[in-house]
Amino acid sequence: MRLGRIGYINCFPVYGAIDRGIVKVDADLVTGTPSELNELLAAGELDVSVVSAVEYARNAAAYHLLPNLAISSDGPVQSVALFSRRPAHELDGGTILISASSRTSVELLKLLCADVWGVKPSYAEARAEVGDLDAVAALPHDAVLVIGDPALLLQARNTYPHRYDLGEQWKKWTGLPFVFAVWAARREVNREAAVAVHDRLIESKRWGLANLDLLAEEASYRTGIAVAACREYMGGIDYAFTYKHLEGLSSFFRRLTQRGLVNDGALSFLSVA
Repeated sequence: MRLGRIGYINCFPVYGAIDRGIVKVDADLVTGTPSELNELLAAGELDVSVVSAVEYARNAAAYHLLPNLAISSDGPVQSVALFSRRPAHELDGGTILISASSRTSVELLKLLCADVWGVKPSYAEARAEVGDLDAVAALPHDAVLVIGDPALLLQARNTYPHRYDLGEQWKKWTGLPFVFAVWAARREVNREAAVAVHDRLIESKRWGLANLDLLAEEASYRTGIAVAACREYMGGIDYAFTYKHLEGLSSFFRRLTQRGLVNDGALSFLSVA
């Protein structure tokens, strides 16, 4: 089994116990950005992985969702944000740099621009990893979408006068949680093996949520972000996948389907009973 994970600290609560050997999982771990994991799972190079919500929607016929696992927010998420030099409703005709790392965040941003802020900007792809923040800031743009740890670092710099948390904006717009990422298994993968991996992930998540203080210290060491900020951030992410989360995800998918961006199809879950 090959199990994918995002290298950002938002995955620490799910993989922390596995990394420490507290929970044993019979799989090889592969770390990558959201877009890299999307491509690896689609190509069959991974058997189970966390992937962007949009990746699941685009390839739902090939995947089963893993129950009770997601990266979501019921309000601010902190690590997915639009940093802008002017108010969002003034970005019509402006240029927004978008991250190459996350399809879901990009599609959410485009929905917000069209349906909430009423603007039609142009989009230019630019990497926004930790080491690129200074280079990105020097590029001509009116706003930039940044995700993951770099978004937390950029927020601390206070270099943009306007910041829009996309999880918060979605909540204000729809009243629903937003699911940024899900865990999925390829349908041809042996069910028992996939269920075993799922069980270990749930067990590891349970340990992680009970040890956020410890994980925040490690996250601070890895990123240079203050311990308190890391603790607040990880404590604010929702790793559940309840009916309310499913409603939020379905609402997002319906909006994408109306724009012809994904196929309209039923969600399929891995049977773990």
